[in-house]
Amino acid sequence: MGKVAFIGAGPGAADLITLRGARLLAQADVVLFDALTDPALRELAPDARWVHVGKRGFCDSTGQAAINALIVRHAREVHLVVRLKGGDPSVFGRLEEELEAVAEAGLHAEVVPGVTAALAAAAGTQRPLTRRGSGRSVSLTTAMTRTGELHASRSADTEVFYMAGKQLGALSRRLRDSGWPADTPASVVSRAGWPDQLHSEHTIAELARASLLHAGRPTVVVVGAGARAVVLERPASQVATSGIVSEDIAPDQGLGQTLRP
Repeated sequence: MGKVAFIGAGPGAADLITLRGARLLAQADVVLFDALTDPALRELAPDARWVHVGKRGFCDSTGQAAINALIVRHAREVHLVVRLKGGDPSVFGRLEEELEAVAEAGLHAEVVPGVTAALAAAAGTQRPLTRRGSGRSVSLTTAMTRTGELHASRSADTEVFYMAGKQLGALSRRLRDSGWPADTPASVVSRAGWPDQLHSEHTIAELARASLLHAGRPTVVVVGAGARAVVLERPASQVATSGIVSEDIAPDQGLGQTLRP
């Protein structure tokens, strides 16, 4: 009987995986990996058998029951099975169902945390999710329910909505219905953590304008305190005199862009 390790691969580029996750991945005999994990991670376990079990919204996906069965089957045949999940396994990663399947099969499990998309979006846009005095709470919400309904609320100073990219117009309406003022800042980030990350700034009332820019890309929406840009005072010699707003380059990535309507 083998062991199952649930490893968070991070939301994008391979080097966002933790050291613990990378070291454990290198020992894997079989890797069951998500659709959004970086193919470069294969270099860490070149001798392992890699099995795609990805899920994508509104697309053909591997069913959860099939994934559970694959985990258990392989764990009974090899020493170490790695279930490689995008982001963090505990954040919208269906970890509960898979842990239950492993426990019912009498197998040992380990969970290695990863960087979730909300944190990558905050880092890549330099917009902290918490702010002193104005942002003391953060809520992570999946916008779409299992039945396809769109939910939005006002339960924290900063709300981060996952899997909302195809419903930005509807999300705007639901947010206003939940009590958010129409001029509340909203930050839309697609492919957070990747070199081609895109970021656009809006108000809640203007969210639908981001639909075309981020179409077909995994997207998170940050609303409230954590969506505001950090205003830094710069020496007069560093202030541009042209009056043109330039693109913001995501730190350590070089290609991330902030677009302002």
